[in-house]
Amino acid sequence: MAGEYWLSDQAWAAIEPLLPKNQPGARRVVRPRSTTGSTGGAAKGYGRGYSQRFRRDPTGPTISASTVQPFGPTVRPMAEKGGEGSGHRAFARRATTKIHALTDTCGRAVAFILSPGNLADISLAPALLSLLPAPNRLLADKGYDANSLRRSLAETATEAVIPSKRSRKAPLPYDATAYRDRNKIERAFCRLKNWRRIATRYDKLAENFASAVAIAATIIWWT
Repeated sequence: MAGEYWLSDQAWAAIEPLLPKNQPGARRVVRPRSTTGSTGGAAKGYGRGYSQRFRRDPTGPTISASTVQPFGPTVRPMAEKGGEGSGHRAFARRATTKIHALTDTCGRAVAFILSPGNLADISLAPALLSLLPAPNRLLADKGYDANSLRRSLAETATEAVIPSKRSRKAPLPYDATAYRDRNKIERAFCRLKNWRRIATRYDKLAENFASAVAIAATIIWWT
């Protein structure tokens, strides 16, 4: 891998201690599991040192989440619907992982947290926002339309560029022009998932997968 154009031999030597230490020649066995919210390895400190221009960003960062389907055998077979002889197939499912991320105006990931795939996108929004200085405004989709999050953003003088859900009796106004830039985080996830190791989560441990996401995001930053 040292021959890849984006990293020099010196760069690979620097990150080598952070990479998974699998035994040479060991058979790869992937047993997908729900991850915790922890990050480790290269992911520790990812985004640190990001300057105050994150706060002064005129457009504002974007928050969202994307689910990845693990590579490997299916797990936890579901019981056949209706019992024997019902004519319904018994399906198997896999435990998925969700990447919660913040991107800057250029669509580059500046912070992320992992969670089980069945966790709501907004659940980790406060924890994710606490990793970086409060921005002037925050772009997010309807999944982040919650009074609790809006109050939290108001306390830090952050403008919420979030459209209201249909369930709101009185829709709240938002900057529709600024909201057009929300597509940048979707493009950021697409670039991350160009890495097959990210799109299909080859890593069994959450800390190893988080390290892979951090390395991919770092390389995307300057390429």
